[in-house]
Amino acid sequence: MLLKRKHGEEHPYWPAGPFKIRLPFIHYRWETAETIQALVMFVVAMGMIPLLERYLGLPYDVALAYVVVCGIGFMLPNLLGVPFVPGWITPAIPVVLLYLGDFEPGPDAIVALVALQLVVALVFLFMAVTRLGSTLVNNIPNSIKAGILLGAGIAAISGEISIGGRLHNTPISLIIGGLVTAYVLFSLSFRDWTEKHRWAKLIAGYGMVPGMLLTMIIGWSVKEYPLPDIEWGINVPAFGEIWNWLPFTLGFPTLAMMAAAIPTAIIAYIIAFGDIIVGQSLIKRVDHLRPDEKIEVNVDRVHLITGIRNAIHAFFAPYPGLAGPLFTGVMATIAERYRYGRNAMDTIYSGAGVFWIVGFIALFLLPLVTVFRPVLPIALSITLLITGYLCIAVAVEQIDNATSMGVAGVMGVVLATHGAAWGLGAGLVMYFLIEFRGRKKAAEDTAEPIHVDDNMPQDNEKPADR
Repeated sequence: MLLKRKHGEEHPYWPAGPFKIRLPFIHYRWETAETIQALVMFVVAMGMIPLLERYLGLPYDVALAYVVVCGIGFMLPNLLGVPFVPGWITPAIPVVLLYLGDFEPGPDAIVALVALQLVVALVFLFMAVTRLGSTLVNNIPNSIKAGILLGAGIAAISGEISIGGRLHNTPISLIIGGLVTAYVLFSLSFRDWTEKHRWAKLIAGYGMVPGMLLTMIIGWSVKEYPLPDIEWGINVPAFGEIWNWLPFTLGFPTLAMMAAAIPTAIIAYIIAFGDIIVGQSLIKRVDHLRPDEKIEVNVDRVHLITGIRNAIHAFFAPYPGLAGPLFTGVMATIAERYRYGRNAMDTIYSGAGVFWIVGFIALFLLPLVTVFRPVLPIALSITLLITGYLCIAVAVEQIDNATSMGVAGVMGVVLATHGAAWGLGAGLVMYFLIEFRGRKKAAEDTAEPIHVDDNMPQDNEKPADR
């Protein structure tokens, strides 16, 4: 029997120290819409396999075992009291790949990634214990935040559309599918349709799924991707071999390697903190429409669980995607369905929890895995293209004047082309050289419009002096 929630209260849970445990069929009901969505969107989790093969040199079966470890991590936040659908630190993937580009695929790259993921885990755990997370990120200049997001967005999109990239090699399916996915997720005109037409609202409720399926169908139809060889049975990843590809066998990183990973880890953390803010915003947009449930978003708990997930990865499945607090596309669609009342979704925890439970089960369903195996690059490409768009859009929102835009733009380009350390260094130099004017003066400054014309006063000229 389900533990029922009284109107206006927080959803029932079992307290466990800093965590709040909630289980399906005990604390919340099963959600059909998230079940259907997860049976397709689990392919995004499998989309990491091509990167594991290319940058870490893993065999397919071992890479699949890594994905299963990641799937366990995906289920932890909702289980332990976080109302988000977790994911990778997706905007950081291009930055991580630039970092891994300095290492030979195989043991060297794996140990280097262990170093990075350990540092990321330590950063999250430190911020959770000290509760410094919000204080630190709020004091980072907007131009630096925007530069990080711009760099990540530029790297994500350029990596896909450059010569030799996946879009260049399979243009028909990815261009059409990417545009359809972007239209469903971001288009103002499609948003108007959802207010008028039930079919549009139904499509919007499944987020990236329609565009993903269309891309796959086109890819098979125009023979950009081979047709699947469907197999039946239970999928068994190579857990017996995974030990040979872990730091317990290959060796742990040195302190020098961990120090070298710090710039990339800092950038990953800042991006991930931005995801936490996005998650809070998505919850806030619908929370007032559901007075029947009080939703708690504990930032310290988010930090703690994200740190634990990154530590699990570092030891048992070092991951180019790292472990992030939010899968933005899916969380947005779940929040959208949640707004329609208790009949649509009893609690935010049922939608968010069921999604990755089903996604984890799907990893063992051999027919589904073999159907999607030929088109795994599609899932990763669509995710990176959409993430690139979001990063650039959010970066521009951070900027309110031309000087900051210049600093962010230069930093973004350097980061996208030369990696995290050079990008972060260039951004800090540009900020202090061009933008910084002292704390007192900065507090007095008003926003400088991005559009500049000949009639505007210069920095050393007051309007009354002209």
